[in-house]
Amino acid sequence: MFTTRHRPLVLSLALGLALLCFALGAWSSQLRVEQRIAENDARIADLRDQMVRNVLETRRARMPRRLGTSGDPIPEGVAAEAESRDALVGEIKRQLQSEMGLLPIRVLRERRTSFVEVHAYDQSGKMSYATAGYLGNGAFITVKHGVVALGSPDQERKITSIEILYRGKSLPARVIDAGDADVEVHPGDWAILKVRAEVDLPPLLVDINYPYDFAEPIFRLGNDYSQGIILSTGYVGQRMKSGLVSALTDGHPGVSGGGVLDEKGNLIGIAIGRMEGDYRFSFILPLRAAMFRKVTTLPSS
Repeated sequence: MFTTRHRPLVLSLALGLALLCFALGAWSSQLRVEQRIAENDARIADLRDQMVRNVLETRRARMPRRLGTSGDPIPEGVAAEAESRDALVGEIKRQLQSEMGLLPIRVLRERRTSFVEVHAYDQSGKMSYATAGYLGNGAFITVKHGVVALGSPDQERKITSIEILYRGKSLPARVIDAGDADVEVHPGDWAILKVRAEVDLPPLLVDINYPYDFAEPIFRLGNDYSQGIILSTGYVGQRMKSGLVSALTDGHPGVSGGGVLDEKGNLIGIAIGRMEGDYRFSFILPLRAAMFRKVTTLPSS
């Protein structure tokens, strides 16, 4: 028979039993939820596979059959059928990629290695950072305001040294050509850098005729906050009277000079600035032939 001395023990046991029951109930509920999610995923996968099969069957029915010179149809072999199926799957993937504005991961990784961080130092030792894209033969394209002191209140300020970061090392660079900008975010806000050291980077493919149609998907690679080359996606806005193009893509500090790529992976412009107070609204400087007048060889698409 329980007495008042046993009451705390009884309460503890009851509480422990209640917690155990609650835990078992929660675990059972979680298990059911996970099972439902797994079942739904399986249904979605089956539906996706069925849709692909339907597309393949529809397209296969529309494809002309190959005929021999005798006039009898050539029997479709297993290898030929597999080859045809693979070709159709590849075509579907390419169409989806084009419609969604996607760029293959392999291409993005390769293009990322074509960009480097740029550090510029003035006579006081103050450092500013930007981005530059590799053009081949030791030449890089970046923004002028990242490597030249523009419109400084202190007219005595000068950039005394420029470095690019290449595989953990700092390589000295110099400006060999630049636009006519005297302020930031200007049609002449571009510069070409040159390094003497051997640089083993893939040159960018350049397209100076990109039309910049409204809402076309673009990819921006830049040195966000001096944290390395980072990818950002966005869309073309509109051409401005100044010759610049507005865009809906991140414009964080350090991305100036970063490359703007089209959905084929071609370099079509450089990021040069953003709207004050809005890091999602940025400005692109489209590439022009005059920017490459001192670049000896320029890969193009």
